Amino acid sequence: MNFYKDAVQSGSPIFAVAPMIDWTDTRCRFLHRQLSKRALLFTEMIVADAIIHGLREKLLGYHPQEHPVALQLGGSEPAKLTEAVRIASDYGYDEINLNVGCPSDRVQSGTFGACLMREPETVERCVAAMKTVSSVPVTVKCRIGVDDQEPEVVLPDFLKRVVAAGADAVWVHARKAWLQGLSPKENREVPPLDYDLVYRMKQENPDVFIGINGGISDLDQAEAHLEHMDGVMLGRAAYHNTSILADVDHRIYGDAASAPDWMALRDTMMAYAAEYIAAGGRLNHVTRHMVGLFQGMPGARRFRQILSSDATRPGAGPEVIEAAFAAIDFNPAKELAG
Repeated sequence: MNFYKDAVQSGSPIFAVAPMIDWTDTRCRFLHRQLSKRALLFTEMIVADAIIHGLREKLLGYHPQEHPVALQLGGSEPAKLTEAVRIASDYGYDEINLNVGCPSDRVQSGTFGACLMREPETVERCVAAMKTVSSVPVTVKCRIGVDDQEPEVVLPDFLKRVVAAGADAVWVHARKAWLQGLSPKENREVPPLDYDLVYRMKQENPDVFIGINGGISDLDQAEAHLEHMDGVMLGRAAYHNTSILADVDHRIYGDAASAPDWMALRDTMMAYAAEYIAAGGRLNHVTRHMVGLFQGMPGARRFRQILSSDATRPGAGPEVIEAAFAAIDFNPAKELAG
């Protein structure tokens, strides 16, 4: 089944949480899945070489509840990407995504990520090779250009090439990346957003799934983008204000509205943490992804303090999560996800 093709044909949107290095690991994705059953979740970018030579279970393993979940790969060599896709096929991901958008120095030194916007022929070859061994959609996440490129020229050609190579969808971060002179953080904030250009790409490619990413801070903005686009992707907004995910299934997918069961979430995360600790993990590896819950609610500051301090202590267990939730006054929170 190709859910991207189905989305274009039916007009049904896709909401995704962006791949974020050091953030969207399996523990983060497990939490996000408790809040939205339908959002598409992405792994961190994993370099093809790491999958080929590294600890595969550690890199690729995940909880079965995370579906639908996409694996994002970094690389620029078709043979290595093909081998990584072959290896990952045993793990049952719902999508394989190629990173053509990350501007970090370590990515540039490996000649992949955003610098590949300068090498569309390489991206073509990579996508075509990955398609030969993938049984799930192969997609691309890109920028509108890099450095002195003219996005109005570069992006249409790039889209044409990757779609011709077999890409099932393209997620576009609506900013340039400046590979020299800006840090990765600045590259997420300084280059101006050009949503209109991405909208035009969708108008010119009505049969291609094109999703938009970059600078989208809430579900009101997400819904506005979906008037023009097939999909919308939130990154840091979904991470730093995690509770907004609790309303995705209703507002984006049209499911019946229901108030989040925060006590059920507490119990689920306590059980998950206990299992993770029993397997040799540390509590703060789980709780660091929970700090963004309950923004603006009474007790949220104390909630964050407990998770940030107590969870790092030697021997800390799931009771820390219980104590943190006890700091929140849920009574005025009935419309948090409304």
